[in-house]
Amino acid sequence: MRTVLLTGFEPFNQETINPAWETVRALDGWSEDGFRVVARQLPCVFGAANQAMAQALAELEPAVVIAVGQAGGRCDLSVERIAINIDDAPIMDNRQQQLVDQAIVADGPAAYFATLPIKAIVQALRAAGLPASVSQTAGTFVCNHVFYGLMHAAASRTDAMRGGFIHIPYLPQQAAAHPGAASMSLADMVEGLRIAVRTTLATGADLRMQGGATQ
Repeated sequence: MRTVLLTGFEPFNQETINPAWETVRALDGWSEDGFRVVARQLPCVFGAANQAMAQALAELEPAVVIAVGQAGGRCDLSVERIAINIDDAPIMDNRQQQLVDQAIVADGPAAYFATLPIKAIVQALRAAGLPASVSQTAGTFVCNHVFYGLMHAAASRTDAMRGGFIHIPYLPQQAAAHPGAASMSLADMVEGLRIAVRTTLATGADLRMQGGATQ
């Protein structure tokens, strides 16, 4: 049976909840059609987050990894295309680190592309009535740090593990404290991840979408 690893972060930046962790942990233990899901929480800490990811990869040897993170300013499920080799934190992480212009992997490639079928995922999400888009930037905080670390680890593996990152909006209770911020229900975000997992496992080559359909 194939293992799908979903990761979400602990709360950060004075929030008491993180929608990424709430969403992925709701799917811990879900199984169907020859796969099972394992959810793991990552610290919102430079360095430690990638160490926790590496430990999970070594333990579980997953076929698919989808890391999930909070993007409070976004209004949809943002499927990330690219991770860049830079830490440049706009705020402190949970260990009061605020890295500036530091490489994630010394002498590593400038960037990695996700190996998830990102456009097929977006199309499937939209077909289910969920707002979604392909995102061209995962930022430069711990989300991008983990995304890059995941793809760097995948590049050195001999198996065909697929990986990527999805940003999700605030939960409604968070948006209430951030006037004007968009939000999405936990139920919709959980369903969105179900769709992302199923689509990834059912899709080989990604779709070609035209006319700005992924934006």
